[in-house]
Amino acid sequence: MSIQSLNPATGEIAASFEAYSEGQVQSILESVADAWSEWKERSFAERGALLKKAAELLRERSGMLAEIMAVEMGKPVRQGEGEAVKCGTVCDYYADNGAEMLAPTPVEGAGRKAYITYQPLGTVLTVMPWNFPLWQVFRIAAPSLMAGNAVVLKHASNVPQCALEIEKIFRDAGFPENIFRTLLIGARQVEAVLDHDSVFAVSLTGSEFAGQKVASAAGARLKKSVMELGGSDPFIVLDDADMDEAVKTAIISRCSNTGQTCIAAKRFIVMDGVYDEFLSRMSAAMDKLVVGDPLDRDTDMGPMSSAKLREELQEQVDRCVAAGGCAVRGGSIPEGPGFYYPPTIVADVPPAADVCKEELFGPVAMLFRVSSVDEAVEIANGTPFGLGGSIWSKDEDGAEKIAARVRTGCVFINSLVRSDVHLPFGGTGISGYGRELGTYGIREFVNVKPVCIG
Repeated sequence: MSIQSLNPATGEIAASFEAYSEGQVQSILESVADAWSEWKERSFAERGALLKKAAELLRERSGMLAEIMAVEMGKPVRQGEGEAVKCGTVCDYYADNGAEMLAPTPVEGAGRKAYITYQPLGTVLTVMPWNFPLWQVFRIAAPSLMAGNAVVLKHASNVPQCALEIEKIFRDAGFPENIFRTLLIGARQVEAVLDHDSVFAVSLTGSEFAGQKVASAAGARLKKSVMELGGSDPFIVLDDADMDEAVKTAIISRCSNTGQTCIAAKRFIVMDGVYDEFLSRMSAAMDKLVVGDPLDRDTDMGPMSSAKLREELQEQVDRCVAAGGCAVRGGSIPEGPGFYYPPTIVADVPPAADVCKEELFGPVAMLFRVSSVDEAVEIANGTPFGLGGSIWSKDEDGAEKIAARVRTGCVFINSLVRSDVHLPFGGTGISGYGRELGTYGIREFVNVKPVCIG
C-alpha cells in the first residue's frame, strides 16, 4: 500500500511512501517496549530537559515545518509557523510543570498515612488527524513522555512527511531512539497495534466515525481511550456585544485553517437587534480575506485538504439552501486547480433542519436570528456535538450564567475558543470523552495508585 502526500493547492502528488508491513510494525512495537523499560526509570528532570530541547527545535524549524504543512494539507505558512511554535509551548509547559503534577498527593483520613502516586504504564497509541498535523500530536506526546510513557503515532495518511518530521524532532532532541515512533500504516492496521501487550491506551482526534471504530476496538481489548472528536460550536452574540471584537474573532474562528477545525465557531446565533449589523460586517470582513497559495505569506486561507472533503461541504451547503436557508456570500465550488472553497455565509436555515445538527468542516458559517437568550441556548444545545462554544456580551456575569446552560466541554466569554496548555480540553456528547492538556491531560494515561499505611 502506498501512502501519498497530495498537494491540495495543485492536486499533484508531492511525495509517496510505502506503508509499513505487519512485520515492521510488530518489530517497532517490540523496540518501543524495550526502550520504555529504561525510559520509565528516568527522572522528571531528565525527561523535562529533553522536552525543552524538542521545544527549541520546533521553534528553530518552524519555517520548514510550515512549508511541509502547506504542501501536505494546505495550511497557510504563517499559520503553520504559529502551530509549530505552539507545539514548543506545550513541550515547555510539561517540562516545567509535569513533575509537580505527578508528585505524590497526600490524603487525609485514610489510615495512618496515605498518598496517591501516578505511574507510567507503557505505550500510548495516538491516532491523529491532518488538520493540525503537529499540534494534535504534541499535545498528547509531551505529557505522555513527561509521565514516563512511550508513544507510537498513527498519523493521517495524507501527512506522512509531517509524521516523519515529528519523529525526527524527538530523535534529534536526544530522546531514546525508540521512545517515540511513527507508524506509516493504514486505518485497518490500528487494531493490530492495539493487540500488542505493551500498548495500554489510545488517544484519537478525528471524526465521529473514526472515534466509534477505535473506541470500540480499544474497549474490546479493555484498553483505555480518550476521544477528541468533531464539533459544531455555537457563537452566541448578545445585543450588548462588542461588535468589533465579535466580528474579528468570528472570522478567525470560522476561516482560519480554511475552517477545518473541530473547535471553530460553526453556528452563529445572533440576537435580532444586532443580527443585520453582524451579518453585514461579517460578510465585509470575509471579502477582505486573501484566498490563495498557502506558501504565500500574504495568504489568509488556503485550499481545503481534499476534493472529497470539499464535495461533502458543498453537499451540506446545498442542503442548507434546500431547507430554506440563503447563501449570502460564496456557497459554490470555484473553477481552477486545487481544492479551494470561498468563505461562505448561509443565513436563516431552520434550526430544526438535519444539516444544522451536523459539523460543517470548512469555511461555511451558518447564521441564526434569535429574539431571546432562551432561544439562543436552545439552538446552541440543538446538536449532538458538545465541544466548545463562546458567548459575546459586555455583561460578563450574565454571560457566565448562560455559559452554565450551554452543553459543551468548554465555554469562552468574549474570547476565541482554543486549546490552551493550562486548561483541560475535550468534549461531551458525540464530541468525545476524556481530557487533554493541563493537569487532567497528563493524568489520563498513568496508573493513579493509592498507597495506604496502617
